[in-house]
Amino acid sequence: MSTHSDQAPSPARLAAQAAAEELLARILYAEAGARPVRAIEALACLAVNRAHAALTSAEARTRFTADAMPETLPRAVIAVLRAPFQFPVRHPRHERHALFTAPIEGDAALSVCRRIAGRALRGALPDATRGALLWHDLLRQPTWSLGRMPTLEAGGLAFYRLDAS
Repeated sequence: MSTHSDQAPSPARLAAQAAAEELLARILYAEAGARPVRAIEALACLAVNRAHAALTSAEARTRFTADAMPETLPRAVIAVLRAPFQFPVRHPRHERHALFTAPIEGDAALSVCRRIAGRALRGALPDATRGALLWHDLLRQPTWSLGRMPTLEAGGLAFYRLDAS
């Protein structure tokens, strides 16, 4: 007797998983590919944290997915990564946008980012950010971060929980 959980994932689910992994890998590569692995992993965790938040909270959906209504984690990750103003490299005028749109195949950093993206989406990546939903490059100090304590600083990136003050 077969249960629903024993069945193979649908082609649509596999396609969403693969699309989410590649989109996350490209974001990681362009945003943090030149940084230490710990920073890349932390950024991957942040994206997944935002996706989990969007699946459970209307407020998070508005904030992190521009009100997209994803039903699965891979689709939520895609919505988070495609939403405006979440990851600066998505903007065409960003200095590393070309690395996002046309990553350098064969680059070791891209391979690392793809492995990390896969681990993050499978839930196999420990969250060193401790649930962070906000982040910034330490070279820039956004006003929202003033007075907040980061949950993690890694590779020149700072990560924050929403409820941390």
